[in-house]
Amino acid sequence: MLYPSIEPFSQGMLPLDGLHQMYWEQCGAPDGQPVLYLHGGPGDGCAPASRQLFDPSHYRAILFDQRGSGRSVPRGEWRDNTTAHLIADIERLREHLGIERWLLFGGSWGSTLALAYAQAHPQRVTGLVLRGIFLGRQSEIDWFMHGMGQFHPEAWQEFVAPIPPAERGQLLQAYYRGLCDPDPQVHLPLARSWGRYEASCVALRPQPDTMLRAGSEYLALPLARLEAHYFIHRIFLPEGQLLQQLPRIRHLPAIIVQGRHDVICPPATAHELARHWPEAEFQLVEAAGHSLWEEGILQRLLQALERCKQLPR
Repeated sequence: MLYPSIEPFSQGMLPLDGLHQMYWEQCGAPDGQPVLYLHGGPGDGCAPASRQLFDPSHYRAILFDQRGSGRSVPRGEWRDNTTAHLIADIERLREHLGIERWLLFGGSWGSTLALAYAQAHPQRVTGLVLRGIFLGRQSEIDWFMHGMGQFHPEAWQEFVAPIPPAERGQLLQAYYRGLCDPDPQVHLPLARSWGRYEASCVALRPQPDTMLRAGSEYLALPLARLEAHYFIHRIFLPEGQLLQQLPRIRHLPAIIVQGRHDVICPPATAHELARHWPEAEFQLVEAAGHSLWEEGILQRLLQALERCKQLPR
């Protein structure tokens, strides 16, 4: 279903401050409809296959690795890394590329960041395509740390195993301390454990490649460290802000795609977002979990992008 493999027509490193530099790339049609891809995590980064979501004859697709993620440097850096920083980085990238307005495409944490950015800068957004909704509330963070074990008990047992029993009552805090420890012998095993736990729950059917990738140092460290960093700080937003500020963006076209059996971001959250945003189109995909790459999810997202070609620029 994907478009053929493609290389960027431009790319670079954008200095953000004295510490961070952000990797970005553009692919497709240089004069096409701008669309911004927002990856998950936080800390995941953009996979090359993500470029293939966008029709290269129509879209000018912009992809970037958020602070501390992927090819951005320093990798896994949590200092000066907040939601407000990421929103400002997106604006800096928009201005750097000379884009007036763009379509937002984001899943999981990418849906969170898309909503937060759109609410901060609604005049810069033409529409939103969102998948696997995460609103960053404490109940959703608690679900990730504990509730997913109701469906994947063996993965959760492996997840808590590196933490001493006396510290498991404060599981997130214990993980965060270890993940931020400068000693690789301390933080790497915890990062791999976190990555494997998440990968075990991401799809309706097991995906061996995902498990292998999640256990690699390159992905596991920034993913685990930055997810724990954002979770422990409640994603640096007041509780419930993304629902409370929906009136700022309800006029924008939006399509919400959600897997019925999404264990990481259960469909109740997407359903609540849709109830507060009746103008948005809500699509619940049966026989699908959380992963972007599951057939039913991918098909709906590609259809949404096809329809978004009609949006005014």
